[in-house]
Amino acid sequence: MSSSRVVRVRTDDSAVVTTLRHGIEQIQAELEVTPAFPPEVEEAAARAAASPRLPGLDRTSIPFVTIDPDGARDLDQALHVERDTEHPGGYVVRYAIADVAAFVTAGDPVDLEAHRRGQTLYGADSKVPLHPPVISEDAGSLLPDQVRPALLWTIRVDETGEGTDVHVERALVRSTAQLTYEAAQTAIDDGSAVETLLLVKEVGEKRLAREAARGGVSLPLPEQEIDTGEGHTWTLEFRSLLPIEQWNAQISLLTGFGAATLMVYARVGVLRTLPAPDPRDLARLRRTARALGVDWPAEQLHPDFIRSLDPGNPAHAAVIVASTRLLRGSGYVAFDGEVPAEPQHSALASEYAHVTAPLRRLVDRYGGEVCVALCAETPVPDWVLRALPALPEEMRTSGHKASAYERAVVDLVEAGLLTGRVGETFDAVVVSVDEQDERRGKVTVGALGVEASVTGTAALPLGHDVRVRLAKADVATRSVAFELAG
Repeated sequence: MSSSRVVRVRTDDSAVVTTLRHGIEQIQAELEVTPAFPPEVEEAAARAAASPRLPGLDRTSIPFVTIDPDGARDLDQALHVERDTEHPGGYVVRYAIADVAAFVTAGDPVDLEAHRRGQTLYGADSKVPLHPPVISEDAGSLLPDQVRPALLWTIRVDETGEGTDVHVERALVRSTAQLTYEAAQTAIDDGSAVETLLLVKEVGEKRLAREAARGGVSLPLPEQEIDTGEGHTWTLEFRSLLPIEQWNAQISLLTGFGAATLMVYARVGVLRTLPAPDPRDLARLRRTARALGVDWPAEQLHPDFIRSLDPGNPAHAAVIVASTRLLRGSGYVAFDGEVPAEPQHSALASEYAHVTAPLRRLVDRYGGEVCVALCAETPVPDWVLRALPALPEEMRTSGHKASAYERAVVDLVEAGLLTGRVGETFDAVVVSVDEQDERRGKVTVGALGVEASVTGTAALPLGHDVRVRLAKADVATRSVAFELAG
């Protein structure tokens, strides 16, 4: 259940692009992050890229494919699915994950910098990478027609979509094609897809059904695209998610569930956790849905409600974005000897581990190493065990920075969207009120899909329809503010 809100640029307007780039440079300076790496890190990465530690097992004969956004270079995952000849009706899912440990050694400059960064930051076509591009976008990336070291997960799935067996080992792999989501979906729809893609659809649909049955939900966060109209006016439109994106995500989740099972059984590893949502956040989400004209029956549980939303519908997409508040409190828990008391990820209704994005997320390298050792029945490496206790805090810190980066970019885009509309009035709903000053709070403006601060001369009517006036939209300060009208 991702909380990442992706905003992409789809415009040739140089003024908009320049404004965005300048704003993002300011955000990076404020958060003290930079895409550039220190010279000693770049040098160490170049040496590692030239001489990786390669496994002896060769699985380059398996025709893996990757499915990613157009233009992606940091390819963590490649997949292959076939029918299970030993168990009629079942499937064999093979998921190759980039082997970062083939390039990075504990304590070397690349490793130390990765621990400092924690994860890759994304926002409006900008990126602050976890690892130098010579590894993350070249030697370590599962690019097509290149032999790469990988952690190869083999997962058997029965006819209902349930995983029945999981194993991971180091192997050399080769992707045969780098597909975009659009190309993969088109091939599936017109019948020209290779068997792997058709089976990704079968497995993905069965996994989605199992997710619904156990009360879990994966948040189908839509992407937003910035475009410009006449007079350099910004527009922000939601891009419809394709079915292949959810099916593909289910393969990643399947792997994370398998990894968590291995770790919990062996009582060592690191899990991704999430407590049950705060009732106040659920109440706020109901108000937001009403503000956007989206029906939410009183008896319907929130996983079923979110699952019913169509990311291609702008109002539904805005509700899905607002649903990210339900992920507050997410974190990691590391353990060695005793399983944690609260190991579950409540949104997924299961134990879960991050292991499928090591090029972009620090913790995945360690989760993968634990599982490789467990499957090989060898001790978990000392360098992994030494790092485990600090990982939850490192990921919490980097997660806060990633959220701040994402939020600042969204604020920048929304301010740009509303520049020139100061003084206009809109219908809105008050979705929250400041506990310290009830004249201040937040409104959702349905016509814009924007949530922003609002002030009034008296206590704000929580949950009520109001009319608001746009008082401020400043790109330089990335601020948008409304005031009650009348």
